[in-house]
Amino acid sequence: MSEKEKNKHVEEYNPFEHREVVKPNSDLRSLANLIKSSLGSGLLAMPLAFSNAGWGVGIVGTVIVAFICGHCVHIFVETSRGCCRAERKPLLSYSETCGAAFANGPKCVRPFANFAHLFAEFSLCFTYLGVCCIFTVLIATSIKQIFDTYIAAPPMSVELYCLILLAPLCLLTQIRHLKWLAPFSLLANILLFATFAICLYYIFKEPLTISDKEVVGDMSRLPAFLSTVIFAMEGIGVVMPVENTMKKPQHFLGCPSVMVIAMTLVMLFYTILGVFGYLRYGDALQATITLNLPMDDWPAICAKVFISITIFLTYPLHFFVVIDIFTRYVEPRVQKKYHNVMQICTRILIVCVCGGIGMALPFLEQIINFVGALFYSLLGLIIPGIVETVFRWEDLGKFNWILYKNILLIFCGLFALVSGCTVTISDTIQMINNKTE
Repeated sequence: MSEKEKNKHVEEYNPFEHREVVKPNSDLRSLANLIKSSLGSGLLAMPLAFSNAGWGVGIVGTVIVAFICGHCVHIFVETSRGCCRAERKPLLSYSETCGAAFANGPKCVRPFANFAHLFAEFSLCFTYLGVCCIFTVLIATSIKQIFDTYIAAPPMSVELYCLILLAPLCLLTQIRHLKWLAPFSLLANILLFATFAICLYYIFKEPLTISDKEVVGDMSRLPAFLSTVIFAMEGIGVVMPVENTMKKPQHFLGCPSVMVIAMTLVMLFYTILGVFGYLRYGDALQATITLNLPMDDWPAICAKVFISITIFLTYPLHFFVVIDIFTRYVEPRVQKKYHNVMQICTRILIVCVCGGIGMALPFLEQIINFVGALFYSLLGLIIPGIVETVFRWEDLGKFNWILYKNILLIFCGLFALVSGCTVTISDTIQMINNKTE
């Protein structure tokens, strides 16, 4: 078969026509899941990110990062669909797309297809394990602040609250289908928007002062800003499960589309809360802005309760990525009659591991920055750039502009990864030293 005939053969296959999804999601449900995957603890950490960069650099930086992250999601989904046609498969996961791109790329990289697949699986698993650790610590911190103020009892540590949370999280993570998670995601979005509105109420309750706030912050803290924004923006690990379970996946890309609407809303929310939150609280900002709200006013108390419930309901959506990877590798090696028991025990074990890590390192800001710098830079920027380049090696556009564009993307990802991890590790060591003194 000639190359021309091969390309025609590939183009004739339409993966959408061959998808058989048991419980497909509508565009609205898919939009809710996609927004929820990018909104959460990252949104409330944006004011602190702006305090690291300055409000001027923060606005420009957030818009640029949103555009880059959206572009990376777009090229990865396009590549995945191209791989589906080349492999004649109806759908591919994130890691399967990475493997298929190498398998259908230049001959010199085809032997690395299995490694690319396993590396993507490893990165996804550890990324969302990190997210689950962050969520555990965030919920525990919010609950502790409320209980310390209103419960007449000796204050407990964040670590103990993390331990108590394990039981309800173990129950919630027994939900096994994304379709069943969609109502939780919708409720979590409503509560998050309510929290967002309450934060804005306190931000604009009194006149803002801009004269004492920096337009350009300390450039040595720029990596911390990038790490937080990348963590906040990126939901690429959830993108393929959402797109693969859509009733009309052709509505995911384009303009307007599910992806464009989601990323635009996310960028607006982040920019608004980031800049005005920084202008209100300045250098006094904590890891999430809800921790800065007063403890003697009922709307602020509601915000703290809402964000705890929001993150709690969002936990299983991110947990889904981890358990999905584990199930694909372990379930074929377990007798069918034990599958249900394996699922229950595995879900409990993973929740306990995440809780244990949160108890060992209950430093919310540092965990957010580390996961953003190391894993989300890798998953959201570096891997999409490499995968598109490899898959489109024979057609990189006029003057090979796709190659140069992706080299720039990979460089940006590497810069965020190395600089962000360096600053975060340094901050964590300092925090541990201060805690032990």
